[in-house]
Amino acid sequence: MSTTLNIVELCTGTTSDLPVIDTIMQRAFDPRFGEGWTRGQCLGIMAMPGVFLTIARVNGQAVGFAMARTVMDEVELLLLATMPDARRRGVGRALVNAVISTGREHGAIRVHLEVRAGNDAIKLYQDAGFAKIGERRGYYRGATGQLFDALTFSRAIK
Repeated sequence: MSTTLNIVELCTGTTSDLPVIDTIMQRAFDPRFGEGWTRGQCLGIMAMPGVFLTIARVNGQAVGFAMARTVMDEVELLLLATMPDARRRGVGRALVNAVISTGREHGAIRVHLEVRAGNDAIKLYQDAGFAKIGERRGYYRGATGQLFDALTFSRAIK
């Protein structure tokens, strides 16, 4: 991918996109933090009611995704990942906006997420209007067994 990012195209993903999601997660999530999911975990979640997947592409190449689920009047952002060379170029923001928009279409009034303390994505979420509402001590278990805290964030959908 070139250093200049073109228009981000968003499309609805399906289970056939799991190999792409897996590749993005392997590149996006540092294994020492234990944030990535296995293909089996993704497949299991995608079979649940209310789950939706959005794939971000630039020049036809998948550079990110967001997986979320709607339950009643709330949306939970389950996973969001972007390829390292696509970060800070609008891909993450486009995916967050897509989750909010899809949630709104399904009647949601609030979006929730959790993120590892210290993750650079916290700024993305704060810039998108999310506020910290809680903390889960030792939520993530890294590759060496080290535990990392998770922060929970929420924002209203207007």
